[in-house]
Amino acid sequence: MKKILVINGPNINMLGKREPGIYGTESLEQVNENLGRKAGALGLEVDFYQSNHEGDLVDRIQGLDGKYQGAILNAGAYTHTSLAIRDAVLSVRTPVVEVHLSNPHAREPYRWRSYLAGAAVGCVAGFGPRSYELALCWFANG
Repeated sequence: MKKILVINGPNINMLGKREPGIYGTESLEQVNENLGRKAGALGLEVDFYQSNHEGDLVDRIQGLDGKYQGAILNAGAYTHTSLAIRDAVLSVRTPVVEVHLSNPHAREPYRWRSYLAGAAVGCVAGFGPRSYELALCWFANG
């Protein structure tokens, strides 16, 4: 059974409270519960990690190899600022799918650039919490 790690960055712990018009009304706990059910139905095992700290995210990404067959990464605002997270993704053999709840290209221009885009195997954006599920489907069928 493939084991996938879902990694969430800064402010994702505030889902359901933070700008619900953009990010929806589901809490991170609800998103994780639904994703866990979806993973089971797809024959995947999934673990979850969230941190507001860049270095913690880098450490978790660096630890992927040998433990996980894939990762789903919502780096939050670090997507647009962090070369350290990009370099961590590039340093591992484990495939990483970049995920966004909103569509960054339909938002402010400073969100249009992703430092992760060239490092990740793909990107799913704009489908709310279903973005994670679409990424899971790729791992199940890939």
